[in-house]
Amino acid sequence: MGIQRAVVSLLRAVIIVIGLGFLFFPLLAVFLSMSPESLWASLNTVVSYQALQLSIQTSVVSLLITVVLGTPIAYWLARSEFRGQALIRAAVQMPIVSPPAVAGVGLLLVFGNMGLLGHVLSTFGLSLSFDTAAVVVAQTFISSPFYIHSAMQSFATIDEKLLSVSRTLGVSRWQTFLRVTIPLAAPGLLSGAALAWGRALGEFGATMMFAGNLPGITQTLPLAIYTAMQSNFRVAVAMSALLLFVSFLLLILVYTLGRGSRIGRRRRKEVPDDRALVSFTQATT
Repeated sequence: MGIQRAVVSLLRAVIIVIGLGFLFFPLLAVFLSMSPESLWASLNTVVSYQALQLSIQTSVVSLLITVVLGTPIAYWLARSEFRGQALIRAAVQMPIVSPPAVAGVGLLLVFGNMGLLGHVLSTFGLSLSFDTAAVVVAQTFISSPFYIHSAMQSFATIDEKLLSVSRTLGVSRWQTFLRVTIPLAAPGLLSGAALAWGRALGEFGATMMFAGNLPGITQTLPLAIYTAMQSNFRVAVAMSALLLFVSFLLLILVYTLGRGSRIGRRRRKEVPDDRALVSFTQATT
């Protein structure tokens, strides 16, 4: 029995090492292939600065749109029960599983110059495709489901008793949502926002199809990496390292917020309901 356990433990350790190596080494290779000085020198180009600036600007705008539009949707899906709810939830998550190229084609069919809505916009002299606005649209379309999914889970865990107490104290539904629901769901909302922002920063396929790859206009950092791969591999590696570093920081933020949320839920479970309601009542009055 002792030998069998040792063999099983060794086999498990080997499988874990192989799996982690497969996941980590390709990413580590981006940083280990060049010295920090070489990475910085390769990044010190006009194209890199333009792509980084555009990526940050468009992804921040995309994040704001996602939060404004996604928060009510997430709350509605999490706190309501109606026929066809499962279908709507699945539809909201479809951009996650849809191929990016298909998403780009769909955006063109809707918002392109000859699309369903693009044709209407063009009559007013407006055009989204192959413009900076198209980058924001593509990033929002691809990244918003990540925020909505995380926000739904966060809203669903809120104790209904706390919301009922707020309303019995004369607080309106809108004030309850702002002063009670949002603070309680904040860790999940922030982690979802970080995930959506990271996904928007790394968006490639839909942006390429719908917005194009125009330097200074639609060429975000992922598109600049794709272009650099065809001319200057060292610059492509340097920009990849930069994008990975930013994504890593966002993931650290997500896990930190998620850990804080779990600790908060654990503490709330340890407090009796009566004491929790009394504390909540004192906080809202």
